[in-house]
Amino acid sequence: MKTAIVILNWNGKKLLAEFLPSVIKNSAHLATIYVADNASTDTSVAFVQAEFPQVKIIQNASNGGYAKGYNDALQYLDEELLILMNSDIKTTSGWLEPMIKAFETDSNLGAAQPKLLDLKKKTHFEYAGAAGGFLDSLGYPFCRGRIFDTCEEDTGQYNDSLEIFWATGACLAVRKSVFWQAGALDEDFFAHQEEIDLCWRIKNLGYSIQYIGESVVYHLGGATLEQMNPKKTFLNFRNNLMLLLKNVAGFKVYPILFARMCLDGIAAFKFLTEGKPKHFTAVLKAHFNFYAQIPKLLNKRARTSGNQPYAKVKSIVWEYFIRKNKHYTDIF
Repeated sequence: MKTAIVILNWNGKKLLAEFLPSVIKNSAHLATIYVADNASTDTSVAFVQAEFPQVKIIQNASNGGYAKGYNDALQYLDEELLILMNSDIKTTSGWLEPMIKAFETDSNLGAAQPKLLDLKKKTHFEYAGAAGGFLDSLGYPFCRGRIFDTCEEDTGQYNDSLEIFWATGACLAVRKSVFWQAGALDEDFFAHQEEIDLCWRIKNLGYSIQYIGESVVYHLGGATLEQMNPKKTFLNFRNNLMLLLKNVAGFKVYPILFARMCLDGIAAFKFLTEGKPKHFTAVLKAHFNFYAQIPKLLNKRARTSGNQPYAKVKSIVWEYFIRKNKHYTDIF
């Protein structure tokens, strides 16, 4: 199966120097490797051309973030399987074979992800996708192996392969035809949770999304935006509201949004009591930006929302903060 690995880059020479060698070593025999550059102002493109001539360059005209960057780059590719990979992913020997095999043997497979472990703490799962993603009834994302800020130790408990609701954008394998059929990535998200939105639309089309536990990669995480960067707070809070209004079918989306607004208010004041006023402001800005986009989102909603069941559990907030269930295996 013709496969493309596409690494999005913006001023990431240091990351490319550190992580590209493992991608080439463990993947070049099965895939064409591309660096899609988001109009970098450093010397990263020239560096790749000089040091890794086997890697192909796609030059985007602007830095449109994760969503637009990939949409712009992927339109030029002919490969059947596209793997969208962060520039801070370290691959392992044999990681790619199970991914390709899964798509070759299951024509209904739309997207998939490998096991995502933490490069900084290799015994543990990594925040961005761990062992596959799910949502609760209020739209909070969580993973097998990671609930809120608690990442589990990898003891082999998730070495299986199974159906999930969303696959991480840190290392997202997607069938090219399905990517475009689903409408590609929503560029209004810019970055964060756009892969959940895409996976939701893929599910609505009737395709499956899988976690492939036999495939293992390590993720540095926070290389573009650190976990406690106020911009990341803004994007996560705003984009989650956008995700819900676009995709939750029927009238029930409105009480869900009201509940989320109340919970987001609690989270904002928690930031304030913790001495993080910039994050408090980021949550407020996220809501006002969301309100301004409601007319556009309602138009998108008419085209994308479906009756696809999405909730793995009623409230992951209740399970984690009230019942003190910190691990996926404590709940399911």
